[in-house]
Amino acid sequence: MDTTPVIIEVALNGTTTRERNPHVPISREELIEEGLACIEEGATIVHCHIANMRVLAEEAAAEYRATFEPWVAADPDVLVLPTLGWGQNMAEKLGHLEFLAEGGLQRLGFIDPGTMILGKAGANGLPDPNSHVYINTYADMEVAIEQCNRLGLGMHFAIFEPGFLRNVLSYWRYGQLTPGSFVKFYLGGPGGYFAIGDSVSFGLPPTEKALDAYLEMLELAGCDLPWFAAVVGGDLIESPIPQLALERGGHLRVGHEDYAGDRPRPNHELVAEVAALAANMGRPVATAAQAVEILGLPARQPAGV
Repeated sequence: MDTTPVIIEVALNGTTTRERNPHVPISREELIEEGLACIEEGATIVHCHIANMRVLAEEAAAEYRATFEPWVAADPDVLVLPTLGWGQNMAEKLGHLEFLAEGGLQRLGFIDPGTMILGKAGANGLPDPNSHVYINTYADMEVAIEQCNRLGLGMHFAIFEPGFLRNVLSYWRYGQLTPGSFVKFYLGGPGGYFAIGDSVSFGLPPTEKALDAYLEMLELAGCDLPWFAAVVGGDLIESPIPQLALERGGHLRVGHEDYAGDRPRPNHELVAEVAALAANMGRPVATAAQAVEILGLPARQPAGV
């Protein structure tokens, strides 16, 4: 049994509406409060979407900064994670990270390394022809990787499909990834990404064989990147994934962006559930400082650098 401290990420909101989960935080004040509560329960990576994402990079960065700074004030090593911004190309969509990296607030960059259909079910239960095609090209990936190398950010790679991991391994093999980079296996629950149907999802299901398939890909490549597991469009804690990930040395993500179970509850209670399970299995919950060390992130730059 691996006894490495487990890093817990919480995804506070995403596209989740109040109709889907009455507890979801949306306003800046709600995000700050719930983020602090999650940090208190053991979350060391806190991810959120701002209420209005269709704004230019500088305005988006100002809103994220106002949300993130109270979290980092509570613990200077807490890792904050925004989402893609608004723009015509990937450089514009990632432009807010340029502002957030000033003074060392932002320590993680990101790209979803592949293209997929974020499917949803139509009225007849079949895949809706108007489902969103989520496009990230190799040119987009190069923009994100260049940015993270230039700004000294660790890279968060969301793995929705096995091909996404193949792409990451290609960049890893040729030394393109930054210190602090990691992969996160998004296993598709029955509700799918938008949690609005039980017949259309994505990727591999939240099962032991699915998780082991991803781990085999890492093993075959000889890749030792840290890895996380999440269940998107389902209930992580009621799946076998958290126990399996904890046994195999992985880390976990929870939160309202992913959650589509029948036990609606605040984010901090989801974090507390995972923390309790980890403790029962002999995996202490990582402090923020330990999370930085486990991921291998460089030291935070002082303000003005």
